[in-house]
Amino acid sequence: MEEFRRIKRLPPYVFQVVNELKMRLRRAGEDIIDLGMGNPDIATPQHIVNKVIEAVQNPRNHRYSASMGIPKLREAFANWWKRRYDVDLDPSTEVVATMGAKDALAHLVLATITPGDVVFVPSPTYPIHPYSVVIAGGDLRHIPIRPESDFFEDLKTAVRLTWPLPKMLILSFPHNPTTMVVDQDFFRRLVDFAHEYKIMIIHDFAYADLTFEDYKAPSFLAVPGAKEVGVEVFSMSKSYSMAGWRVGCVAGNPQMIEALRRLKSYIDYGIFQPVQIASIIALNEDQGCVQEIVEEYKDRRDALCAGLNDCGWNVTPPKGTMFVWAKIPEQFRAMGSLEFSKLMTEQAKVAVSPGIGFGPFGDEHVRFALVENRMRINQAIRGIRHFLGECTTDGKVEEKVAQTAVL
Repeated sequence: MEEFRRIKRLPPYVFQVVNELKMRLRRAGEDIIDLGMGNPDIATPQHIVNKVIEAVQNPRNHRYSASMGIPKLREAFANWWKRRYDVDLDPSTEVVATMGAKDALAHLVLATITPGDVVFVPSPTYPIHPYSVVIAGGDLRHIPIRPESDFFEDLKTAVRLTWPLPKMLILSFPHNPTTMVVDQDFFRRLVDFAHEYKIMIIHDFAYADLTFEDYKAPSFLAVPGAKEVGVEVFSMSKSYSMAGWRVGCVAGNPQMIEALRRLKSYIDYGIFQPVQIASIIALNEDQGCVQEIVEEYKDRRDALCAGLNDCGWNVTPPKGTMFVWAKIPEQFRAMGSLEFSKLMTEQAKVAVSPGIGFGPFGDEHVRFALVENRMRINQAIRGIRHFLGECTTDGKVEEKVAQTAVL
């Protein structure tokens, strides 16, 4: 059989290396604390669960649904933007419900990018951002995202060096994995940039609600002129702890929305209707549950960051997301994030995500996901403290690396 060229362009999923090691150690009886995959463990609020149970009992909800989402769900998403950011959206032409953010991103890029089109994506970033471009046959270009540099200067430099000119920019704030946040002025500059260079913008807003202290994440769509150049993606997974329910949406530019709607009409019949009905309740009713979820993540963030700093692993508590992006301690940095993540799993009994899995500019970091309760996070800190303490002895780093290399 011939090779599948599209699949050949997708590299092996680097996170699987750490996952396989984690599973092998667990089968051997080791207690591995998994802070790798960002898979929320907090239960979906009970009133949302109750609604889906009620809706499942009605046989009318067992039929095919609408691929773009039922009208009341699209209205609920539009109302969410209006309440939060004073953004006016037409539910019939500017909102499409999707099976989570990954479905939204992968199919939107497939619908709007033709083979050979240049697409800019920050590095490091969430894997579906670059690989949606690869799947669509686009020409992927990485733009480094670093606290010490001006992202717009890097963008303009990349534009000057690129031919043909880019068609799209995909980005996300609060940012996964680096946890970087921006203000509304950033999006004003972004809209101006998009107008000047005639570039489509996709802003992944999955962590809209997961912000801490006084920081509130701004919406790209709240900037005048944003709907003329792009769209914003929102997901129920984090705000409402509905990760497995697979509900999200794309909102904004009507032409991009129509392209996604037409493509999805050939691909699926929409989300299971009881799930859509429960999502309407989540979006429209008391939002206190969202704040409770945010407070739980903040408590975990504080515990992890305090523990790491106490171990001598210096990290800054993030203002957003459900992650901590940590620069690898200097004595281990040369080994790279994949080997260090394997070492952490084997020696500290803590699984983390290697930064290289998020792009070439992520290799000096690892990502901790706040997906275990405070007790387990404290246990993880004890394992990390023991691991780092052992490795401060002369020669221990090389010895540990050699042990892990054979795993």
